[in-house]
Amino acid sequence: MTYQIALNFEDGVTRVIDCDEDELVMDAAFRAKINIPMDCRDGVCGTCKCFAEKGEYEMGFYLEEAMTEDEAGEGYVLSCQMTPKSDCVVKVPASSLVCKTGAETVAAEVIAVDALSETSFGLRVKLSKPIAFLPGQYVNIGVPGTDRHRSYSFSSAPGADEGSFLIRNLKGGVMSTWLGEIAKPGDKLDLTGPMGAFYLRPVERPQLWLAGGTGLAPFLAMLESVAVSGSDHPIRLYYAVTHGADLVELERMQALADQIGNVQIVTILAAKDEEHDRKGFVTDHLGLEDFNGGDSDVYLCGPPPMVEAVRQHMAALGVAPASFHFEKFNPTETPAVAA
Repeated sequence: MTYQIALNFEDGVTRVIDCDEDELVMDAAFRAKINIPMDCRDGVCGTCKCFAEKGEYEMGFYLEEAMTEDEAGEGYVLSCQMTPKSDCVVKVPASSLVCKTGAETVAAEVIAVDALSETSFGLRVKLSKPIAFLPGQYVNIGVPGTDRHRSYSFSSAPGADEGSFLIRNLKGGVMSTWLGEIAKPGDKLDLTGPMGAFYLRPVERPQLWLAGGTGLAPFLAMLESVAVSGSDHPIRLYYAVTHGADLVELERMQALADQIGNVQIVTILAAKDEEHDRKGFVTDHLGLEDFNGGDSDVYLCGPPPMVEAVRQHMAALGVAPASFHFEKFNPTETPAVAA
């Protein structure tokens, strides 16, 4: 049996490699021409110490000087002694450049560009080969006819032959102009990635997901993933936009929620002149019960003011979730920041 090991590097690049069930992760990485920092290869020096965020594995021999029992209990591993027993996600404490690898570039072909609303496009592409990304991660898409690229999170499931993206329509934006005025089925694109530290970790407690505008995209990929793996824990997704017309992909979201079975979707409108069950900003509707007394994972993708408002709101409530992962994007098409 072969397992997929996602290696997450410090610079945000992710490479997914195949590892046989009786193969060491380090050997599988070398076979993929990725040089994880190492020295002894015998579990003695600790140079190849990484952190396993997800998955099951066995560890071979190693000395206490290389990795303590406490570290092993926390999830640290030595890649030279780690044999996977399932798909795994491993954080490597080095940049992809140091490990002599980098993000891959995959060719794609436009299937369709859908005007979902005045403020958003849906882009669907056929991939020359599936991209094994973690749900929530993004790729850089080159804008045809220019030397520029823009970063967008997948809104589709990982590992498929097709990919989809939810893209904000920015007046005068280089990608928005291409999508709205030029793009047609069959056009060629280059996708480089996957990248980003904003991705779904193992669902081990109640989830609180907060999406602002097209920040919904990574959550669609997460829902697609959970629909396959299932979840014993509830997921509450708040989706906040300005106008009712900006609420897109609702049918798809609800279908995934129904399939999963324990997902609640809450929509919020900011526009004062429109009627809706919930008005204002997401922080107007977040209470202590949403955070489950701190025993929750919080994921947030939206513009910087939304991220800062949620931070301040949590502080005012006096709640600290078990984990808080966020990605903030700017309307000026600058790169996203994730944590």
